Amino acid sequence: MHRIAHHGAGALLAFAVLSSLPSTAAALPIISEVFYDAVGTDDGQVFVELYGAPGTDLTGLVVEGINGSNGAVTDSIALSGVMPMDGFFVVADALFDGTTLVGNADLIGSFDFQNGPDSIVLRDADGVLDAIGYGVFGPGEVFAGEGTPAPDAPVDSSLARQFADLDTDDNFADFEIALPTPGTAPLTGVPEPGTGVLLAGGLASLARLGRRRER
Repeated sequence: MHRIAHHGAGALLAFAVLSSLPSTAAALPIISEVFYDAVGTDDGQVFVELYGAPGTDLTGLVVEGINGSNGAVTDSIALSGVMPMDGFFVVADALFDGTTLVGNADLIGSFDFQNGPDSIVLRDADGVLDAIGYGVFGPGEVFAGEGTPAPDAPVDSSLARQFADLDTDDNFADFEIALPTPGTAPLTGVPEPGTGVLLAGGLASLARLGRRRER
């Protein structure tokens, strides 16, 4: 009976650990960085960076800017192509001639996300996959992000995830003001099997405790 009880406790521990971990690869693709306020004109400088599993088909996904004052869609960019091998996909605003000043651009379009309070969402036909809201939202204004809004980035700065592959579903916790780095960002460095190692350690501790009690 003691062994059955310990196995049950182990299952509960496994469930608890999995439930408490922030999502990484399971929630991809996600928005990893946004830049919306350059010095002077924004033309050809605005971008949104996505992070996802290499080879992921982005066809059918859309990036939208959401106006904080009334929830209206200010920009809509239909995505195409696949995630590069490094996992970063940069969507860049175009200059008048169709080129862009954004480095590492994978897709060029025409858009200009507004300064906060506003939001940017990544969606497919079924709904929102990821979202970031930034700035101070007053009563009656529309926050379309996740958790608590990220701060409004000052001019010539971006909002970037602390780790491009880490999503806790809270914009304030996940994003920080940073220098723009389209196409590159730090990762957690912890592969998915790390969850299994954590669980194994917890279960091993329970097993040792069980053996001690049985002596």
